[in-house]
Amino acid sequence: MPALLEGKRILVTGVLTDDSIAYGVAELAQQEGAELVLTNFGRALSLTKRVAKHLPVLPDVLELDVTVPAHIEAVAADLQQRWGGLDGLLHSIAFAPPSCLGGGFLEAPWEDVSVALHVSAYSLKALSAGLLPLFETAGGGSIVGLDFDNTVAWPGYDWMGVAKSAFESTARYLARDLGPHHVRVNLVAAGPIRTIAARAIPGIERFEDVWGERAPLGWDTSDSSAVAKACVALLSDLFPLTTGEMVHVDGGYHAMGV
Repeated sequence: MPALLEGKRILVTGVLTDDSIAYGVAELAQQEGAELVLTNFGRALSLTKRVAKHLPVLPDVLELDVTVPAHIEAVAADLQQRWGGLDGLLHSIAFAPPSCLGGGFLEAPWEDVSVALHVSAYSLKALSAGLLPLFETAGGGSIVGLDFDNTVAWPGYDWMGVAKSAFESTARYLARDLGPHHVRVNLVAAGPIRTIAARAIPGIERFEDVWGERAPLGWDTSDSSAVAKACVALLSDLFPLTTGEMVHVDGGYHAMGV
């Protein structure tokens, strides 16, 4: 049986440490035959280059700040020269200034809120549109975004929650507009995983502690392997007519009442 991603060319954003969900996706994607390029920027770029050495095959790491159009253009140009096309994109990018988290919802200024929305939501559109010509050359492909289901208000999540709602809506509209180009856009809504990004959210332990109790399948906040499997499946050809979907990988927590 051939590997799920044999011959696939995939761009993976958001790998920062071995604990990153994106790292788990990158590792499994390589095991399933994919060729990868990673991205990051600024001070985090050196961290990504360091952790990339832990992967089964050392991938190149490109500089990409998704709020800078020139960076997106440069990555697209590199991938065009390197591969001539693109089969998959993992969007694992989110950020909110401290004022936007931890109970300051009413006080957070627009200047900070706009950063959260730009990085965490609009970037999905910006990156997808910038890479669309590469997907078209490949005859289509799959975009998968990492999400945290925001159909309810979470303690301390505040404006990041609003950004995630915008992220989810953006994915639906992209699914509409990219479908004619044979590009699928889906999200994987993961339960809480203890990553650097998660630890930056004040009070996240308030729902970490109860997740395993309420999830009928249980939940381990230190294990992202199930999330990685879902992402790799969506990046593969196993779901050729699935788009605009949000797949929950949370032990079933989202479907339970009190």
